[in-house]
Amino acid sequence: MISLYKIKKFIKKKEGDNLTFDAITTKWLEYKKILIKESTYSNYVYSINKYLLPTFKDMKLKKLQNYNFNEYIEMLMKSLSSKTIRDIICVLKSILGFAEDEYNYNFKKHKIICPKIDKDNLVVLSKRERTRLENYCLKENTLRSIGIVICLNTGIRVGEICALKWKDIDLEKNELHIRHTLQRIYDKDQKKTKIIIDKPKTRNSVRNIPISNKLHEILKELRKEYKDNDFFLTGDTKKYIEPRSYQYIFKDILRKSKIKKYKFHILRHTFATECIEVGMDVKSLSEILGHASVEITLNKYVHSSYKTKKSILKNYKFS
Repeated sequence: MISLYKIKKFIKKKEGDNLTFDAITTKWLEYKKILIKESTYSNYVYSINKYLLPTFKDMKLKKLQNYNFNEYIEMLMKSLSSKTIRDIICVLKSILGFAEDEYNYNFKKHKIICPKIDKDNLVVLSKRERTRLENYCLKENTLRSIGIVICLNTGIRVGEICALKWKDIDLEKNELHIRHTLQRIYDKDQKKTKIIIDKPKTRNSVRNIPISNKLHEILKELRKEYKDNDFFLTGDTKKYIEPRSYQYIFKDILRKSKIKKYKFHILRHTFATECIEVGMDVKSLSEILGHASVEITLNKYVHSSYKTKKSILKNYKFS
């Protein structure tokens, strides 16, 4: 006799056979929406619309069971970075996993092989570039230029400095309170982008960062002019600067201070690398940077330099 459990599984499978990838994706997004941040949801929608639906939209789940997803990955590798491909496939696997749970499928997700992410050489500002940049920003002495100095001395992300308000700067305790990030996301319903101020990247990104005495003196002089709810970069309660605009401002400041073009993230890399060089322990640095785990900090910033290797081997006595 066939058990009721097996009959239910059979019925579920039959229901799934008629579903397209587009339909199961819609169900998956409805399920995910209440569990994740708005910005994460927006990223998922973007990956689905731009990369997954053009290939899989009308494909039935039954057909997807025998689909060679590694061929799809090979196609993506012709034009996209390994990191982008891994993000796309992470979404795809989650959708397939949802379909497996709901409709008793087996897509053999373990056989989907993503490309490895090549570790780029970490680019940081040289001592000379750092000094020149900081001196220029202090001489200009605008909120926008001082924002660069803050990032260079705390390692905060561009979205975090854009969301920073004066109430987040505690000059009595000498620390910054990172509670929000500002970013532009795609609004699926409005079919256009919008700005949101949300919680930072991860749970660990909500943090307090100690500030130096030098930075304290700079901020102390400015503080008198602004209200608690004013955005730091604008000195205005309602007006803000979004990350992309601030990245353009940063490029202009680099040009004016006669430093070659770099991405904004170099400020964070420079801060972290200097912390390691002066002997800060990895756990403390990881908390300051707001990384999800110490392993991320270790993999990204803790590595022996050629200079260190040369120094050790020069005096090493082989037995």
